[in-house]
Amino acid sequence: MFPWRHSINAWATDIFDLDKERILQELNFQAVRSSGAGGQHVNKVSSKVVLQFNLDASKGLTEKEKGRIVQKLANRLTKENSLQLQCEESRSQHKNKELVIKRFFNLLTEALQVPKKRKKTKPSKAAIEKRLQSKKKAALKKISRQRPGTDQ
Repeated sequence: MFPWRHSINAWATDIFDLDKERILQELNFQAVRSSGAGGQHVNKVSSKVVLQFNLDASKGLTEKEKGRIVQKLANRLTKENSLQLQCEESRSQHKNKELVIKRFFNLLTEALQVPKKRKKTKPSKAAIEKRLQSKKKAALKKISRQRPGTDQ
């Protein structure tokens, strides 16, 4: 990995500390039949997992954190401020549950991260001088292309 490519945590200044155990207890899971092809067995087994998290009723998040999540994940929340995620990647219900929990916590941590403020910078004196020299050089080049004797 290149030194200028930092992970998400490197550029975040205010990372909220999640109470994962408490939030995990507030999650509601529902097992549903998965869609798509799969033969006879797919019609008998509920392997798809739907995770539901009621943001308003959560005691594992502070009001500030809830506000930030509502702001960042507004397009993913229902009218009741509930976050729904689903997973049907695996044929195993347990594996799908693990995947959807992992995805949920990744989504929360990304939503709660505040990027650093940008520091304004000025170009160095050498850079300014170099730019002015290149402008002068270009101007001289254009002047030398004019017909001689045409003074304006």
